[in-house]
Parts: sequence; C-alpha cells; structure tokens
Amino acid sequence: MIEINTLQEMNQWTQSKKKEGYNIGFVPTMGFLHEGHLSLIKRAQQKSDYIVMSVFVNPLQFGEGEDFQDYPRDKKRDKALAEKHGVDVFFYPRIEEMYPRPMSVSLNVHHGVDVLCGASRPGHFDGVATVVMKLFQIIQPDKAFFGMKDAQQVSVIQRMVNDFHFNIEIIPVEIIRENDGLAKSSRNVNLTISERKEAPKIYETIKKAKQLAKDKQMTSAAELELWTIEQLKVQLSGRIDYVQVLRFPDLTAIDKLEGKIILAVAVHYERARLIDNITWKQN
Repeated sequence: MIEINTLQEMNQWTQSKKKEGYNIGFVPTMGFLHEGHLSLIKRAQQKSDYIVMSVFVNPLQFGEGEDFQDYPRDKKRDKALAEKHGVDVFFYPRIEEMYPRPMSVSLNVHHGVDVLCGASRPGHFDGVATVVMKLFQIIQPDKAFFGMKDAQQVSVIQRMVNDFHFNIEIIPVEIIRENDGLAKSSRNVNLTISERKEAPKIYETIKKAKQLAKDKQMTSAAELELWTIEQLKVQLSGRIDYVQVLRFPDLTAIDKLEGKIILAVAVHYERARLIDNITWKQN
C-alpha cells in the first residue's frame, strides 16, 4: 500500500492504472475506521482491480456548533487497518490541499435534503456533495462504495452521479452492527457508558416497527412514526432529532405503507449524534 497526500500525485497514479486497463474502486471515509468501513473495502475487493481509500474530515459538511474539532482522528491506526485489509492507495490530503482557496462555485443539493439529517443540518449535504464531487474528479473511480447507515447520503450521491453524467457505479453496502445491534460508527466512542448501554434500543425499536408494518398491524407512515417516537422516548435519555418513514430511495413522503420504505432515526446524546435506519419492501 502507498500513501498519497497531493491531488497531483493521486491523479497521476489514477491515470497510469487506467492506461493499463485496470478498474478502480473507491472507498471515501472520514477516518477512525471501524468494521463498517472495512466491509466497504471487502466489497470493493470483489469488484475492483485496485482500491483507493480516502481519509478526509471534510469541514464543509459540519455546521456551526457541530463536532468538527471533536471528530475522532487516528491516522496511524487508519493506515494500518487499510493496509491490513487490502487497500492499495491510502489518500490522505490536508485541508489546504482539498481547499486551497475559497470555493468560487458550490453545489446546492435541493432534492431529498428537506428530510432526515438534511432538515436539521442545513448545508450539510451541500458540503458532502462538494467534497465527493472533488474526490471523484481527482480519483476518477469506476465504482464507489458507500455504507447504507447514511442512506440519505447514498441517495444524494446517486442523484448527483446521474445529474452530472458521471460514469461511476455507486454501490450501497449494508449496515454493519455491533453484537448488540448498534450501528457501527466512528462517533460511538463519544458515548458515555450509560449512553452506550441504551443505544442498541434504537435498532431494536425500528426492527419491531418494521415487523408491525410487515404484519399489517400498522398501515400508515404517520402511525408507524408515532409508535416509534413513543417507544424511543421511553427507552432513551438522548434527544430524538427525527423519526421519519419515507419512500426509498426517492426520500419522498408517503401516507400508506407500500413499496420500498425506509424508517430512519437520529438521536442526539451529549457528545454524539447517532443515526440508524431500516429498509424493506412492503407488499
């Protein structure tokens, strides 16, 4: 595995491999790797000749008062894990490399961002789309791998790829969980002991909600949302940011539970904001 820190060197490496006829799989991350990230590498190995992993904590997607400074970072550990699991290029640019000057053009995501995380984090997905656009231009991958834990991000990036006619296949990868069901997240280390103990109840609750829908005990999105909120309020000390039932991947509102559905949740704890979701096909 090699480490690359500059855009020019990264682009040169990409061009050399493409001239040789190889395809490139790309795993974008903000670092502090866990099993969820490693599952993206594993999927990339199945579909790519070479794997590029980026580690970059993108300041544009953090709003005022959010955890940019507190976001966990451990380059040495990340690099060792990436190499151990078969990454070919560890792309680790500095902020000054990615943003050498104020942006003169910015992306504005206006579909699917008035719900879920986008509703309470204005500008967040503009920052996500901007950095992913930059990374796609620099690395020019054939395939890019994103975790379904942030299903809204998957939807936004897929639409961006379609809108700008990128010849890149977006491959969603299922959520990886702890043994007790908590979705793997770099932010989990910021939970207190008591918060960590209760956090798995998020997944337990949305699993039960899905089953209620599948069993036709609930037939409307509003009813399912209300039931989920009431259950979470009783079981969690954290503040519920949102509970939403939407059509997926469109992220549009629904009344009746039918078709492909996502039930998504966000919960604020003292030093961590947790997100989770579950999707299913409702007949």
